[in-house]
Amino acid sequence: MIPVHTFLREWNVPLLRASVAAGFPSPAQDEATEELNLEQLLIEHREATFFWRVVGNSMIGEGIHHGDLLIVDRSSTPDNGSIVIAILDGGFVVKQFVRHHDSVILRSSHPDYPEILITQEQNLVIWGVVKWSIHRVASKISR
Repeated sequence: MIPVHTFLREWNVPLLRASVAAGFPSPAQDEATEELNLEQLLIEHREATFFWRVVGNSMIGEGIHHGDLLIVDRSSTPDNGSIVIAILDGGFVVKQFVRHHDSVILRSSHPDYPEILITQEQNLVIWGVVKWSIHRVASKISR
């Protein structure tokens, strides 16, 4: 876990005004760029935002992979269905927060991991709400 406010300063990168087609290709265009401030895009509450590195694949169905970097806001309250960092019986987990009637369920998005119905005997603290997942795209072609 890395607190964002300890290192993040102005974080501007060029943003092309042209869009990129994910279907059929479109003619290339020379478009002027504008500045994109990544802090303004990714961080709502600077002092309450942290980076977490993911270990494991229990949330792969939500697009969260082993090794990804999560941007987590501690000041946000989870909605039903939010992805959260939770402390469950002393250990940190990343799961989907589900409120069902009077129960709370922590749900994985991988079929090999069962959902966790929280009982009164368990100690659950919602540490923060995942706002973004940064996933590195690697080549799938072997050489």
